[in-house]
Amino acid sequence: METAEEQLIGPLLLARGTIDRSGALRADDAWLERAWADPATRVLLVDNGRTLVRRTGDEVHAVLLTTAEAPPGERYLLGVADDVAYFAVAAPLPGVPGGHDGEVNGRLSSVMSLRDAPDGQAVPAGLRQAGGLLGDRDAGLLVYAVALEAWHTTHDFCPRCGTRTEVRAGGHIRVCPEDASQHFPRVDPAVIMLIRDADDRCLLARGPHWPEGRLSILAGFVEPGESLEAAVVREVAEEVGIAVTNPHYLGSQPWPFPRSLMLGFFAEALTTDLTPDTEEIAEARWFSREELAEALESGELRLPPSVSIARRLIETWYGKPLEGDW
Repeated sequence: METAEEQLIGPLLLARGTIDRSGALRADDAWLERAWADPATRVLLVDNGRTLVRRTGDEVHAVLLTTAEAPPGERYLLGVADDVAYFAVAAPLPGVPGGHDGEVNGRLSSVMSLRDAPDGQAVPAGLRQAGGLLGDRDAGLLVYAVALEAWHTTHDFCPRCGTRTEVRAGGHIRVCPEDASQHFPRVDPAVIMLIRDADDRCLLARGPHWPEGRLSILAGFVEPGESLEAAVVREVAEEVGIAVTNPHYLGSQPWPFPRSLMLGFFAEALTTDLTPDTEEIAEARWFSREELAEALESGELRLPPSVSIARRLIETWYGKPLEGDW
């Protein structure tokens, strides 16, 4: 099958960001204290992957506090932009059950509910709800903060001796006070791949715990000592029993649920008879563009949300944006 090098249709919404991560400043304790004391510094609260956002007209913004307004909690330096320092603080969100008193009422479960939230009212939302609606700066801040929070909440103790570790370097290192070992944020690389056959059909599948009609492309974690390209070939063979070749890279974005980095590929199928691994795949089907459009129109099929790299890969193959989110 002849292929062309595609360019992704639309941005990878969780790969945006405008701040300088300012890695050289993380070890400067005096600078960190001065930045925290600066009235211009802004703070993003993060709690279990969510923050406060506010809709103003058609725009959605993260709620950024001054350091005086921020509640106590672990601090993570996110970076600097236009001489303004940005931190995240891991703490309960005001007004959310279990958190501080404040103006927030209720919880959000979908992008539509966020768009319909009262104008100007702060509400809690996570990346799945708000990631595609926030601007570049705020989306980048939230992805960064969520990833750091997820790592810190699962790495309290030293893996060598079990001593509780201490946060250093603006939240980018945990140090064991007993043996002085240093521990750094973990990122799990995962390949996600759109497979095409000789007729330029696209392979979609769903996991055993997904409802019928919710389909996506194949994905899997990279194993130790494995290249990305080898992971693409192995994962496809394991999950649906076909051979693929010519994996080529299209793009990547962080996926902090809790700590993945998704690396997107296209690959070509050498065989087409599907034999799904029933522990991993409940259903796998080939779709032509016409069949995909008909399934979306009838409601038989729904695609991953626009915040995902899976959606961008599917739309790139299809040739234009599509409707029908999960």
